[in-house]
Amino acid sequence: MEEQQQEVIKMNQPSAKYRDFVLMALFAAIILLLGFTPLGFIPLVVIKATIVHIPVILGAVLLGPKKGAILGGIFGLTSLISNTMTPVVLSFAFTPVIPVPGTAQGNWLSLIVCFIPRILVGVISYYVYRLMEKVLHKKEKGNVVSLAVAGFVGSMVNTILVMGLIYALFRDAYAQANGIPVDAVTGAVLTVVGTNGVLEALVAAVLVAAIGKVLVIFNQKHRA
Repeated sequence: MEEQQQEVIKMNQPSAKYRDFVLMALFAAIILLLGFTPLGFIPLVVIKATIVHIPVILGAVLLGPKKGAILGGIFGLTSLISNTMTPVVLSFAFTPVIPVPGTAQGNWLSLIVCFIPRILVGVISYYVYRLMEKVLHKKEKGNVVSLAVAGFVGSMVNTILVMGLIYALFRDAYAQANGIPVDAVTGAVLTVVGTNGVLEALVAAVLVAAIGKVLVIFNQKHRA
């Protein structure tokens, strides 16, 4: 009996890998679609609000932190290209091609702002989801609360790290770009986090919970 079960597991391994590959490709395609159309980036006065992190979070929950990090890297790439091709006031913080205010050239540190937070979204979201599953003692994967919390935290990770890195690396340039005193940057950054960031996080919580519940159940059924 055990030998038969082992044989079934071995037979299912290639198909499971194939499904993971298909899901990975699907999430990557969605990220690219959102990243290069108005659907994914909403231009505001000083920054582009985004929902591109949602497929990153969903991918992390379904496929694990390594693939989540890769999807986060793809998110960062779309941000780099978008800010290079259609720049807004803060694009200098996301691409070294756009000159930093007060200088005639860009800064490679913008790549840290552009990629590191997005990669960490794909890692942290997974572990938040797993932690919530343990805390809630849910044996059935795909608990709506766990998914919603993962969506909210993943989105806030993106906003807090992006704005935090901009504050740490480009504070003076941020002040000059927005026409505010340097000592007012802290308040401006906190305002973005508390308004734009929280709204994005609430949207992510709802969408990740709704879409994730269906995807997790579907994924589990096809792995059984």
